[in-house]
Amino acid sequence: MVGFPGTRVDADLASLMDDGIYGAILFKRNVGTAQETAALCHALKVRAGRPFILSVDQEGGRVARLRGAPFTTLPPMRELGQRGDAAVVERVGRLLAHELRAVGFDWDFAPVLDVDTNPANPVIGDRSFSRDAEEVGRLGVALARGLEAGGVASCGKHFPGHGDTMTDSHLTLPRLPHDLERLRRVELVPFRAFAQARLASLMTAHVMFDALDKEMPATMSERVLTGVLRQELGFDGVLVSDDLEMKAIAAHYSVEEAAVRGTLAGVDLFLVCHQVDVQRRAIEAVVKAVESGRIPRERITEAHRRLDVLSARFAHPAEDRLATLGGAEHLALAQGLDSAFAGKDPTEVMLASR
Repeated sequence: MVGFPGTRVDADLASLMDDGIYGAILFKRNVGTAQETAALCHALKVRAGRPFILSVDQEGGRVARLRGAPFTTLPPMRELGQRGDAAVVERVGRLLAHELRAVGFDWDFAPVLDVDTNPANPVIGDRSFSRDAEEVGRLGVALARGLEAGGVASCGKHFPGHGDTMTDSHLTLPRLPHDLERLRRVELVPFRAFAQARLASLMTAHVMFDALDKEMPATMSERVLTGVLRQELGFDGVLVSDDLEMKAIAAHYSVEEAAVRGTLAGVDLFLVCHQVDVQRRAIEAVVKAVESGRIPRERITEAHRRLDVLSARFAHPAEDRLATLGGAEHLALAQGLDSAFAGKDPTEVMLASR
């Protein structure tokens, strides 16, 4: 799954689409007004001529690509977590799904399942629901259920936990020294809840977890992704990597090594979000590794099975849903949430909006 520059399908992206990439991720650089964003999503799906997943990071708070009317301004997840009402959080998920579907998205890289245990964390902080691991799991599952009920795939992130790091994996490779007992008691709790809820997907963290693997970051670690996530926690949804161009990976490993090792570890889909030459190198590395026998074809078949399940449920064709923004269903979902965020009883808010 690739990122691309601008607001149109250029020659590089068209070539990658013809070669069979799974989908595209849009960033701030790609989106404009609701009408412009819907037009771009429509053009991408028409150009693909096949199921083509479009994804975005739309969490609320400071991580939201779609901003301004007619989109709802949502608070950070910490604020929702302080309310503690799973019904309101699920409704927020439904609202997110409605707005994303209206402009053509199929997959939202949310919710954050990292536990807010480190006040000095530079990248998670108020994106997390709570300092309490059980609450993060409970509310994360609620948001994801709302998204998926609204027809948008959810993606919990960042497995097995980015909440206690002191550094940002966009800039450097974080390392956590916690023992396995601590990880099972804190970091892994929300991901266990997510796995048990059988939700669509999870995203890996570019973080070293010494208790699990002292040599490889989670994205490239079979012990972490297969041993813990698949076997111990029982997750069988899609596992997507965080962007392979982030410095936590790119400063230490070639994209070829990251893609091959990540595939062997259990990643089903890679995000490569910026440079077309890096995207091409990642693709070719996996192809060559399969052809040489380093990556078993069964691993590719397994990944395709999971991706096919996600596509069958969430890959929507090009459609015209823009008029639903501001419509009765949209207004009903949004009505009263401002009061809920301001601290009024969420039960009253829910009843008033029915």
